[in-house]
Amino acid sequence: MSITGYNGPFTFASRFENGKGTNPEELVGAAQAGCYSMFLSALITGEGLTPERIETEAAVTLGELDGGPAITNITLDCTVKCEGLSEEKFKELSVLAKEKCPISRLYAGGTASIDLNAKLV
Repeated sequence: MSITGYNGPFTFASRFENGKGTNPEELVGAAQAGCYSMFLSALITGEGLTPERIETEAAVTLGELDGGPAITNITLDCTVKCEGLSEEKFKELSVLAKEKCPISRLYAGGTASIDLNAKLV
């Protein structure tokens, strides 16, 4: 498979075993984490603050639904460093970013839930 920034194996082993390469679920997780981080950054910036660091990782769970494989959960683990951002405002913005970023909206009402663990440091 070759896409922007990635050229490598995309095989049964990379998807269901421990083979080298990536798989669709990892790409979905990367899209979710990136979209969430960018939207959260925009929300924080809209508050007149400048985030020093936003790091988000996504863990995608592949389960079964209606007799076939399905993404059943995405857990986002996010750490933010931003001078002047209160814990209360951070919680509000982090939840809003999870609900309103374009990739989250893509999955709204679907089979996957998206969980969020966000920390202000």
